[in-house]
Amino acid sequence: METVFDKEALPRDGSPARARGTGGPARGTDTPQSTIAASEPPNPPAHGARVSIVTRGIVRISAVSHGSRVCRRTPAAIRRADPEVYLLALLRHGRQGVEQAHNHASLGPGDLVLVDSSRPFDVRAEDCDTASGSVLLQFPKRLLPVPEPRVARLLATPLCGTRGVGRLLARFMTDVADEPALYTLDDHARLGHVALDLAAAVVAHHADGEGAPASGSSQHVLFLRIVSFVDRHLHVPELSPAAIAAAHRISTRYLQRIFRSHGTSPSAYVRHRRLDRCRRDLADPAMAHLPVHAVAARWGFTRPAEFNRAFRTATGMPPGAYRVAAVAEDVPTTGTRPRPPTPVGPPGRPAATTWQRRLRTA
Repeated sequence: METVFDKEALPRDGSPARARGTGGPARGTDTPQSTIAASEPPNPPAHGARVSIVTRGIVRISAVSHGSRVCRRTPAAIRRADPEVYLLALLRHGRQGVEQAHNHASLGPGDLVLVDSSRPFDVRAEDCDTASGSVLLQFPKRLLPVPEPRVARLLATPLCGTRGVGRLLARFMTDVADEPALYTLDDHARLGHVALDLAAAVVAHHADGEGAPASGSSQHVLFLRIVSFVDRHLHVPELSPAAIAAAHRISTRYLQRIFRSHGTSPSAYVRHRRLDRCRRDLADPAMAHLPVHAVAARWGFTRPAEFNRAFRTATGMPPGAYRVAAVAEDVPTTGTRPRPPTPVGPPGRPAATTWQRRLRTA
């Protein structure tokens, strides 16, 4: 675990805050202190503030402790630098109030809350006599497979972290933060993927509660069957809306309607899931021996140019640059051990007759 911001270590002469180990100002675009160090407290906090990175990578987990005044992110601070990330916090100690997007959450230990770095927000401890402690999950907004308008309704609202999928995420974040020494640098990217999946499950769970079909309805059950089928066949290039509909003996129009009720379309869902698998492989140091086009082909992208455009649109950078940025956070600077080749997973394009048999037996 690396401490990147510690108020107790700041100079007493009023000079600017600096991130430990950088020799310069805290970097707002790639570390979780981007929102904490950018706060504008009207009064000095009663307790110190500390941010320690637990895992590095595109998705980051950090341990945060802070005093009576935590953070106010202003429009001016957003204009200066916006990393365009979601911050999902698990409160472990103390009580906090969070305001964003006309919502207000009063949080106690075990609560989760989601905030958006692109919108002003205010976070403060509600018990000024007790320091607060949180575990913070930070990830790019583009990687969350939930439409942004549906996410916006959940900003600064309490999300339960003591039962269901919320409890799974909270326990995972707590375990990782409590024992960071157990995880190697190569583990960090993989832990980030797990955290992102759990975070997506929590957000989708609460977003689905705001107008999606009831979980026991026949349409919702069919939707779950369809997305499970899609996830099992992502490597098949012929995975089109027509093929998915035929496999479930429904019309393409009805398939479109089912996905529309969940804020997406069959083609968009397939593309997102394929890009998500490619993103994971590109960030995994153990997959570094595979060229980018081979990673794309593993997950059904048969045209490299089309894959490059889709990946850039989804992540904001080309796949090669994403791989460099992700792996650079996780490889040790010295003593890198050789890794055995990793099986490349599903084989190439199946024969048409095989694919037709899969559709008939789905």
